[in-house]
Amino acid sequence: MTQPNVASLLARPLAGVLWMLAAGVTFVVMTALVKSLGHRIPAPQAAFLRYAMGLIFVLPMLRPILATRFTGRLAGLFALRGMLHAGGVMLWFFAMTRIPLAELTALNYLSPIFVTIGAALFLGEHLAIRRIVAIGVALIGTVVILRPGFREIEPGHLAMLVAATVFSGSYLVAKVLADRVSPVVVVSMLSVWVTIGLAPFAIAVWVRPTPYELAMLFAVACFATAGHLMMTMAMRAAPLTVTQPVTFLQLVWATLMGYLLFGENVDVWVLAGAGMILAAISFITWRETLMGRRSVTPPTPATKI
Repeated sequence: MTQPNVASLLARPLAGVLWMLAAGVTFVVMTALVKSLGHRIPAPQAAFLRYAMGLIFVLPMLRPILATRFTGRLAGLFALRGMLHAGGVMLWFFAMTRIPLAELTALNYLSPIFVTIGAALFLGEHLAIRRIVAIGVALIGTVVILRPGFREIEPGHLAMLVAATVFSGSYLVAKVLADRVSPVVVVSMLSVWVTIGLAPFAIAVWVRPTPYELAMLFAVACFATAGHLMMTMAMRAAPLTVTQPVTFLQLVWATLMGYLLFGENVDVWVLAGAGMILAAISFITWRETLMGRRSVTPPTPATKI
């Protein structure tokens, strides 16, 4: 019997790391595009336009959508996830133009932690003492980032904290849906329902977008779709325990981009706090794999827009 060669054993984990690295860069570019738009387009409208234009990527998925038998409960779960995600997206767009890229990226790392807490509260997942300690470390990391009492906490910080919580709720509903329908339908229906959910908020604050702003938001939709595709490729190529730590590099790219493009200062406290949060996520993911349990904690970019 032939023995597997070392290069072939390493190839797939390396591919997973490279795909996740590319996904991280793509997501950071996406956030930078949103930030560059500034405040002129209100957050609900910018979010709506991103999703409305992104519906073009749903067209190839119409066949599995039409083949799905939508019960009342299933439709309700899709609607619930869409409304949760719509709220998170509006808050994310609001935060993006008001706090530095590095801080937004760091606070977004909290979503998998909130998923772990929510899975214990609503899905009956066991919350062992080691998980509780890891969650505690992540929350301390959040305090390190925000440093209440030592700096002013902006509305953008609060918006991002709520967005991370809401995104985690959306992900938990997606976990329930994934047991009933194909992942393609779950992803496609999210785009449809988020567009519907954002529409009334966008209409209420509508301003006429310029062709440049429309082009930028379409680019955001393209980068978001590409990022999720690359993340999927990473998860197919290698275990989450291999690819999850790579997501920390998103903070490096966000810090560099914020400094070079937007003149944002490099804050070592943000880097330290984010490191604590990601260490906690990586530990929880490693424990899930070690115990042979069904994975609950998502890859850090999985709850993004």
